[in-house]
Amino acid sequence: MEQKHPLPPFTMETAKQKIQMAEDAWNSKDPERVSKAYTVDSEWRNRNQFINGREEIVKFLTDKWQKEKQYILKKEYWAHTDNRIAVRFEYEYHDEHGQWYRAYGNENWEFDENGLMRKRYASINDLAIDESERKLLT
Repeated sequence: MEQKHPLPPFTMETAKQKIQMAEDAWNSKDPERVSKAYTVDSEWRNRNQFINGREEIVKFLTDKWQKEKQYILKKEYWAHTDNRIAVRFEYEYHDEHGQWYRAYGNENWEFDENGLMRKRYASINDLAIDESERKLLT
């Protein structure tokens, strides 16, 4: 049986560990690696898109990181319950024309008993910035 530790129920310590693991995976920009943290039938809402299952996650992330250059992400603990975690995040990237953006928002995560995320609901806003305004430097 596929498991992704730490498993619920979460403590503050294990919730923060799960958040750091997610941040590290997303910063790898490896869609396959990221997808392994989710159930095979995971549900996402990402802005105005609805994504279902690992195959769609891999496609979505592949397309995302082809468009979002020099992507770097920071996630922060907001709250948790037994099998849910809420995070605040921001990330920066530039498009193919060199315009930098900072995206920020909140995510609500729900995990199954094996520690795989079965639901991810993200509310995200993008702000055009000058390169000199970047906060997240690699």
